[in-house]
Amino acid sequence: MKSSAIEPIETKLAPKPVGPYNQAILVENWLYCSGQIALDPSSGEMVGYGNIEEETKQVLKNLIAVVETAGGKSSNIIRTTIYLTDLNDFVKVNSIYAETFSKTVSPARACVEVSNLPKGGKIEIDCVAWLGN
Repeated sequence: MKSSAIEPIETKLAPKPVGPYNQAILVENWLYCSGQIALDPSSGEMVGYGNIEEETKQVLKNLIAVVETAGGKSSNIIRTTIYLTDLNDFVKVNSIYAETFSKTVSPARACVEVSNLPKGGKIEIDCVAWLGN
């Protein structure tokens, strides 16, 4: 049985990982993106200072930058998981999320509340994308 090539994806348009992992891994046509928080890729500093709308916009910008580096676009994203430190932010996040995916089929997703996120962030999103024809 032939093994599939596993290719790490890295871009300077998204923040460097804050641990021992890759921004994404490409296996054949499947792209598995690590969770993104609201880090500015240039400075490495958090964006939004706790403002959920600003954090959400930066997280989605980072995530889509990784997908685009692998050769995809937002319409290739088929599954996301949203992690929130406060589910009361869901309506605000959902509005920005809906706007981001308004021109495509919205991905399947899950949204869960968590007790804490890296760097004190309020939101993290990961995704799976299909880059096939």
